[in-house]
Amino acid sequence: MRGVAGDTGGAEAAARRPAYRRIVEALSDSLASGALPEGAVLLEGPLAALFGSSRQPVRQALSELEQQGLVRRFDGRGVLAGQAGEPLRLDLSRAQVGADRTAEASARPSDDLYYQMERELLERAMFGRFRVSELALARAFSIGRLPARELLLRAKAAGLTEKRDAHWWTVPLDERRLADLYDLRLLLEPAALRLAAERLPDPVLQQAQARLRAAERRFPRLLKRELDMLEEDLHVTLLRFCPNGEFVEALGRARASFVCGKHLQQFLCGPGTTDPFLGEHAAILGALAAGDGSVAAEALAEHLAASREKGCERLATHRRNARPPALAYVAD
Repeated sequence: MRGVAGDTGGAEAAARRPAYRRIVEALSDSLASGALPEGAVLLEGPLAALFGSSRQPVRQALSELEQQGLVRRFDGRGVLAGQAGEPLRLDLSRAQVGADRTAEASARPSDDLYYQMERELLERAMFGRFRVSELALARAFSIGRLPARELLLRAKAAGLTEKRDAHWWTVPLDERRLADLYDLRLLLEPAALRLAAERLPDPVLQQAQARLRAAERRFPRLLKRELDMLEEDLHVTLLRFCPNGEFVEALGRARASFVCGKHLQQFLCGPGTTDPFLGEHAAILGALAAGDGSVAAEALAEHLAASREKGCERLATHRRNARPPALAYVAD
């Protein structure tokens, strides 16, 4: 279902202020209100994703906040919020950093629109690089330019789009690239999980297990956002507790592989097909709950290897038997 046009005048007006200035104000307000705890580790990449921006405005905002004495450097990656408190490595939410109070957030398109665009762009990316029109996307989805840009930035974070020479493009996704993305994950994710295992807070792990149990009761009748959450729990949230920040940042490039996987299962197998991935997730989370990071890492490696084989086979089959769909916002 397409979106309904809304009044984006306020968002457009706010957008005329520099992006870094809006980030400075949001983080300052969050610190003052206590929503952002003293000592929270602030990293450019995660903050950029939360604010729907590039890294440059975040870098500029953190620099200004440092000059104001609101954040401080420490012996590690990023900066610490406030001037007191030990480093806290938290999976910060939009509410904690104030991103949900910005003008961009008020114009944020729905998840349903994003998942529709994600699937459509992925189907085109399987057949090469194509130019994406931000204006045409806004018209096709009956939304403003800012929400359209937000959709494309979100797709960029998932490895589906990129911006070159002031234009948006799909990032080609063939079997070779998909295999390369899985190879990257196979090298880094098990090692990152082994390091993260001793640092995982019990509530985080318990929430992931609760979501998985709920999904097992309803599978295969799961919404895309539920599949996203299961993947996010295992392959993003838990791994953020890895003390090696370079691992975490490098793995951001591999997100396109599990975006591809969830859609390919529906393209080729239908929505009622049961894949064994929930059982594989359960084995990994169970090992973590038992305090055995090594067993969890081995189970994760086996899960990724199986996903790599299935994903590449499905992608090859789809590319042989399908044609790129015509989209009003993508040039042929």
